Amino acid sequence: MKGIKSFEILKNPGLVPIADIPVLDYSEFRKQTSTLLVKESYHCVNYFTSHSGSYIDFYILVANDDSHKILVYSHRQPANIKSLESISKESFQLHIFEREIYEKSGILFEGHPWLKPVRYPHDRAVKELFIRDYPFYKIESEETHEVGVGPIHAGIIEPGHFRFLCYGEKVQHLEIQLGYQHRGVEDVFLKKTGLLQRSVLSECIAGDTAVGHSLAFTQAAEALAGVAINQRLSAERIIALELERMAVHVGDTAALCGDVAYQVGQVTCEALRTMIINTTQDWCGNRFGKGIIRPGGTNYPLRNETADLILDRLKEISRRFVEVTDLIYNDSGVLARFENTGPVSRIQAHLAGAVGMAARTSGIQRDIRKTHPFQAYSALEYKPALLESGDVLARAMLRRIEFELSYSVINKLVAELKEMPRNIDIAPDYSLKFKERMLCVSLVEGWRGEICHTAITDADGKIVLYKIKDPSLHNWHVLALAVREQEISDFPVCNKSFNLSYCGFDL
Repeated sequence: MKGIKSFEILKNPGLVPIADIPVLDYSEFRKQTSTLLVKESYHCVNYFTSHSGSYIDFYILVANDDSHKILVYSHRQPANIKSLESISKESFQLHIFEREIYEKSGILFEGHPWLKPVRYPHDRAVKELFIRDYPFYKIESEETHEVGVGPIHAGIIEPGHFRFLCYGEKVQHLEIQLGYQHRGVEDVFLKKTGLLQRSVLSECIAGDTAVGHSLAFTQAAEALAGVAINQRLSAERIIALELERMAVHVGDTAALCGDVAYQVGQVTCEALRTMIINTTQDWCGNRFGKGIIRPGGTNYPLRNETADLILDRLKEISRRFVEVTDLIYNDSGVLARFENTGPVSRIQAHLAGAVGMAARTSGIQRDIRKTHPFQAYSALEYKPALLESGDVLARAMLRRIEFELSYSVINKLVAELKEMPRNIDIAPDYSLKFKERMLCVSLVEGWRGEICHTAITDADGKIVLYKIKDPSLHNWHVLALAVREQEISDFPVCNKSFNLSYCGFDL
């Protein structure tokens, strides 16, 4: 796009010297951002601030899904200026980023649709605001009523409060408030300076996405250190990532069946998920893939016999999963509950900044494996699955389609591995030194969608800022949109169809 002032990152992961990032005055920064984000092919992958002495630096990273570039530009202002015009008025997908910046720095974004803190951490700028006083949206009417769920739930679900405003049984509005744990993961990344410590920490950002987040961190670490990995290791990492995707998609299919009392689908898929994660355990000793991804090398190289075991298991799992999903999606009772329930339109998904499955089921082709390929995807020519109805049925069926795509990717990569010469096993390298004064961005398409890890180093190569974005940051609001004008009793199946992360949001 002509006239855009930015540094263009051309590969993923990517580096940019801090000195090369264009610094715009705020009016230009705001106008440029609004101009970009109005287009569906652009979306914000991260937006945050960094305190530098008496200044605050604003960094924004905007991905172009067509050109495969990431645009980086910034704004600097004195720290004593605490008011700016909101960009969210024109680009709603930034609303959550501006709220987080307000929480961290106290900067008021004038004209923001509803400026309020996100997580209320201990180091929040506005100390007099407390999560117990969270200002939920209200409708003043004698004909509507509120239904509050949480933050304490039955079972092992994490804390989160869901406030429904209903007219009869119809949901007029849902507001989702998370942030009760104040985990402080990003600060721990700065305090734990050892690469092994950080690797283990990355696997705990969102427990069901251990491979996805650890891969995002490892890519960033290797890029900052200038380390290139070989083709074999790159392929092994993608096999692990796709095994994780398959396991969750099968497990989520079981959960969706459970919510509509289709027990054949539930128990069969639960058993198949166990078979997949047990296969991962046979590879690395952990059912969630912890330990597989490490900077510079691996402790668990994929031997031919283990690769054969994976293919043998997946052949049987795939046969049974296709068989049971044929039953699921031809059952009139299931279809009656899934079809036209919780629809999200393409324009809603675009405005909310939806990523991953939430975008692809509403007709937006947003998939990092295609738009900003990483690891072995750079040579795979991956074609994402796309559906358009945006309802529970689409979000359920996409899981089967992506399961089959993941199975195809694993088959292809294992075949390629067997044609490669056996390399000397390369152990992880925890002594990597990082380049000075750099900004690094690392994107991974996790099973939920786009994961973004961003790091900034100082003059000594020390990481001084580490910013994590789980796809749930965008997609919780998409869930809230999905249940508008739906029966409140449909919320559980809508919720399961997204299966978003509490801990991935509450960083």
